[in-house]
Amino acid sequence: MHHQQQRSSTVSSASTSAMEDWREEAINRGSLKRVDLHTGSNGWAAPPGELFSVRGPNYLNKKGKSQAGEWLLDPAGVDWIRSNDKLEHALARRDNRIMNALRRSKKSSKTFLVAVNLQIPGREHHSVVSYFSSKAGEPINSNSLLYKFINGSDAYRDSRFKLVNKIVKGPRILKTAVGSYSACLLGKAVNCSYYRGPNYLEIDVDIGSSAVATTILRLALGCVKAVTVDMGFLVEGQTEEELPEKLFGAVRICHMEMSSATFVDVTAATPISNKVFPVDSDDDDEH
Repeated sequence: MHHQQQRSSTVSSASTSAMEDWREEAINRGSLKRVDLHTGSNGWAAPPGELFSVRGPNYLNKKGKSQAGEWLLDPAGVDWIRSNDKLEHALARRDNRIMNALRRSKKSSKTFLVAVNLQIPGREHHSVVSYFSSKAGEPINSNSLLYKFINGSDAYRDSRFKLVNKIVKGPRILKTAVGSYSACLLGKAVNCSYYRGPNYLEIDVDIGSSAVATTILRLALGCVKAVTVDMGFLVEGQTEEELPEKLFGAVRICHMEMSSATFVDVTAATPISNKVFPVDSDDDDEH
């Protein structure tokens, strides 16, 4: 009995370790490196929720805002990608490093991923892909607003997908331009595409679909090395029961360099799979 309990404990510890190994790989091996929140350069960091102002519990009556608090999901890395065409449905690509790391680590894990792919237009296409995962392999709470968003219709998602952003460092002209756009329903402002896989939701945000967003983006790219920006992603709370709002994830992009982007050939015949991450791979190991 004692040996059985000891073995069970050992297996459990090994599983937890494997699960977290994938996260370490995802965070530390991205094309954009993780850096210090306050002093980092040409990288990303995870800003705490207290830096973001969101709708508070009494917002509907008094328009009160409050600090966002802890994220619903944990950061799982950022990729800065340059491509010869628009990068779409990144998580379904067989060369996606996040899904591959997760699959190698523990295929039957309950870990759920949400990716936000900010598609940047230009002579060369760029994407900033931020990844967030459920905590310690836990599934998404089925009673949560986030769960409803993940499993909702595209129309519902468009009406709820929200960005809260702030220029932490940057030229005054950029701060002035972004000021009135500090909170934005992205699904209403630009075209968003949603890809729901067995264990993930990817949101592709086509910044080029909005003239206003494109103008601000070009202004930002002109001084990108001098810019640090915080971006918080959330599902907008619209009823009393859905408040206060909670970020599902947040990322700080620090003094990014255009030349540091990793090239991906999206026109090549790279296989695409909607089942990159099998829900249960135990049978695969037996064959």
